[in-house]
Amino acid sequence: MSMSEQGPAERGARTPRQARRLRVAAATAGMAVAAALLGIHLVDRASVLVVGVYGLLLILCGLVVELSRRGRTRLGSYLLGCGLAAALVMDIVVLS
Repeated sequence: MSMSEQGPAERGARTPRQARRLRVAAATAGMAVAAALLGIHLVDRASVLVVGVYGLLLILCGLVVELSRRGRTRLGSYLLGCGLAAALVMDIVVLS
């Protein structure tokens, strides 16, 4: 059987359904981490900026879950990666 006759699962690639489930799981885990970090930072200092940064991250993770459910996994992956990087930079530079 040649490479063109093999399905995605036989070549080791993910099927679209597996990719969607992976993105939903990653975004859900991101939401849990963002909520935990929000709670930790609010105990240290109650700031509108802290709530804003982590609130936006929670909203972004929810958006990625919805995009993944609708089949836009690549766009969701880019948004999740950029959003997590931006939140990390904001946490280090602005909130510290």
